[in-house]
Amino acid sequence: MKPPDHTTQIQFDRDGQTTQEHMRLAQQTLIEAVKLMRKQQDDLRQRGMNLPFGVMDTLHSAELTMSELMTDITAGQTELRQLRALAETTALMNSTLGVDEVLRRVMDAVITMTGAERAFILLKNDAGQMEFRIAQGIDAEALADAEFSISSTVLNEVVEHGQAVLTDNAGRDPRYQDQKSVMRVSMRSILAVPLRVGGVVTGVVYCDNRIIAGLFKAHELNLLQAVANQAAVALENARLLADARARLDEVARLRDVMTSVFDSIGSGVITLDLGGQIIGCNGAAELLTERTMEMLIGMNADLLLPDLPVRAANVLQGTAAERWETAIQMPRGARTWALTLTALRDADHALQGSVLVIDDVTEVRLREDQLRGVRGYLPLALIENIRSGDLAALGGQVHTISVVFADLRGFTRFSEQLEPEQVMRTLNRYLGVATDAIDLYEGVIDKFLGDAITGLFNTPLNPQADHAERAIRAAQRLLRTIHLLNEDVPEGERLYFGIGIHSGAAVMGNIGSSERREFTAIGDAVERSKQLQQRARANEVLVSGETAALVGYEFDFEFVGDDEGEVYRLLGRKRRTSTIPAVEVE
Repeated sequence: MKPPDHTTQIQFDRDGQTTQEHMRLAQQTLIEAVKLMRKQQDDLRQRGMNLPFGVMDTLHSAELTMSELMTDITAGQTELRQLRALAETTALMNSTLGVDEVLRRVMDAVITMTGAERAFILLKNDAGQMEFRIAQGIDAEALADAEFSISSTVLNEVVEHGQAVLTDNAGRDPRYQDQKSVMRVSMRSILAVPLRVGGVVTGVVYCDNRIIAGLFKAHELNLLQAVANQAAVALENARLLADARARLDEVARLRDVMTSVFDSIGSGVITLDLGGQIIGCNGAAELLTERTMEMLIGMNADLLLPDLPVRAANVLQGTAAERWETAIQMPRGARTWALTLTALRDADHALQGSVLVIDDVTEVRLREDQLRGVRGYLPLALIENIRSGDLAALGGQVHTISVVFADLRGFTRFSEQLEPEQVMRTLNRYLGVATDAIDLYEGVIDKFLGDAITGLFNTPLNPQADHAERAIRAAQRLLRTIHLLNEDVPEGERLYFGIGIHSGAAVMGNIGSSERREFTAIGDAVERSKQLQQRARANEVLVSGETAALVGYEFDFEFVGDDEGEVYRLLGRKRRTSTIPAVEVE
């Protein structure tokens, strides 16, 4: 049923009003004519005359017919309004209105059809309980909360049995005379019908009149049931539409979130279809490839990377993810890419293409190359702490450092008495102890010079404010460890270190050719520590005046003379003396 449009409805209303007005005027004229003829009849009878036979009967018959016609016209107008309300409710089934607007229009139709004093629509909530959703009086005004008083007995009957209830005087209806809710609200006419969707009661349309009995008849019941049937479907459609819109909004929100996440990923992400064409990318991919999204989308994979189609085919055939690195020449220079290619599947695990993740590892690989160059002379614990700036500064810098120069005493004479293999084992054992002592205090091994070792503190690779103290502690650690080592060595095979320490300026950096280079220190600091070492006896540590001045708060020294500067013998920590005596070695 197609409802008339708004213009047609207005015209119907005007025509109906005009017809009723004409009929009222005609009825009034007829009534006046009847009165006039009666007066004329009375006058004629006083003169012994009378009206023609049948005139008054005809007028009475016309008056009765006119009254019946007015009743029919009024009923027709009422029925027309009811049918129009039903048509409008039917139209709501295919509308895109929200639930609240559908409720408002259904309520207008209910009031129009029934002429109820009050009307309510209740719907089941998520908890399965009925709750008021809209209430309206006959004057089209919304009811106040205080007026939300209805018969719970009637309501429960409709909900439980799914059948309409009609009573013309609830207070005298045998079905409800004993029900407190009916007697409490003093209802006269009550009409309530269920809203059903798929055989399930989802709500109730409840109408009543607290004054007039017998207001609702079977005609209103049938109309209201028809409206309720259409309204239930319209409300369900509106609810489903609202749910769909909410899900669509959520999908759009999630899409925006995923887009933001996708674009915020530092790695370049490129998606390929099953044919190997690029179908999507993020902002990082644009930056890495130095191409815009418009340039990338639709591009064949081989134009980006020559071997990409073959790898994509392998992934699509079910092999594991492909991971590899490649050097690529970009307009801004050569770069190194780490690439990962995986299959792209939908929610049903069906193949949709592949995903390529690109990470620019150029700087990482450069750093690793630089670290490989320092691993030979830097303790492993320090390698992880080196900053890129430190490595970049290895071209040459002047630093104040502390140098430990340790040399084995009597090694030349000792080595002449042993086989070469035994000489190397013994030398490596003692130099290993020295290396461990320097590493323990995070020194850098400068070099091995035969049976001597040089350790550097406070270089660009190991910045240390307490470099002089670390150098002294490393020397002490070396002597203590050698003392313990020699307890298990025959006296004739024991070796000892003589150690020199100086703190001063030196030039730090890499020296050598492009094929082979090493990190070292050059300058007076190294030479001075060597001179002190040459003067030291076995198990003795000699330090320069500069070093002694830096650590005098912690260690005790004994002045032993001048040798291009003040020379001091290390005695030990403050308030202690060395427990390892110097040993004369011929």
